[in-house]
Amino acid sequence: MTKILTYRFSAFGDVAMAALVIREFLEQHPEVELIMVSREHFADLFKAIPRLTFKGVSLDDYKGIFGMHKLAKELATEFNPDVVADLHDVIRTKILKRIFREKGYKVSVIDKGKEEREILTDVWNLDKKPIRSTVEKYADVFRNLGFPVELSHEFRIQQVQKSGIGLAPFAQHHGKMLPLEKSYELARILAKKHSLFFFGGGKNETEILEEWQHKIPNTTNLAGKLTLQQELQKIAELEIMISMDSANMHLASLAGTRCISVWGSTHYFAGFLGYGQKIEDVVHVKDLTCRPCSIFGDKECYRGDYACLEEIDIQQIIDKIQPGEKEFAEE
Repeated sequence: MTKILTYRFSAFGDVAMAALVIREFLEQHPEVELIMVSREHFADLFKAIPRLTFKGVSLDDYKGIFGMHKLAKELATEFNPDVVADLHDVIRTKILKRIFREKGYKVSVIDKGKEEREILTDVWNLDKKPIRSTVEKYADVFRNLGFPVELSHEFRIQQVQKSGIGLAPFAQHHGKMLPLEKSYELARILAKKHSLFFFGGGKNETEILEEWQHKIPNTTNLAGKLTLQQELQKIAELEIMISMDSANMHLASLAGTRCISVWGSTHYFAGFLGYGQKIEDVVHVKDLTCRPCSIFGDKECYRGDYACLEEIDIQQIIDKIQPGEKEFAEE
């Protein structure tokens, strides 16, 4: 039995994508055990994956070079792995790579394709093409360790009763978030015919969604009320999730639910579309040549007007849920 030590510490959506790849990888390689090292609160993303041991760590306990030496020593002692897979490739994992290689371990590291990303996000590049998907890049890490992997690129629908629609209107960065007045109007329209559930996190988002729940009948705010495991279960029970280019899109894939995703300054060309989600369910402004101007949505708008989000008509989203039905805002 080969034992692989794997790590990816953040971000939430990226770790969720890693869970989907790891699940299929282990199904194809019954001779492998895998130790997944990540932030403690990501543990529920990896539950029920056979031959996987999740190791939650608080990075505050392992600061700087000495902290990484401490972490590497603890992981090597506790798990005695055969090889190491780095799914992150940031400063701290570069330190881990050097330490493990000095100890004699073979270490495979993700190729993030930084040059490809720079070309894709160049606002003067008018011939933009999709780059290799993140999930395939994760799979490449295991392939480079000598393990063939064939990804299905399909999420798995859970055998549960599905009803209602989820709406996750927030994202970490402004460049990925539909203006709140548009999301509110979308919620008001959809709640006329569907039970609507709001998802979010943090005090500010929770307060906003609580206010929406009070104003819009047939809606329920779940922000701040569920554990991650409970949230995944609820998403699994939805007919559809509506999400920005954010972690909730990836949670929908993990839970086996169709997701209509909204994209602003980012683009699915960058390889972050939810696993198994359809391009036909992407909502974006197609004819803005400056898109994408950012991989993560964290850059200021080149034009200054965020046309990539302001010009999205919520009817585009409604049409994917209620084809042929036109809705208009009340005066």
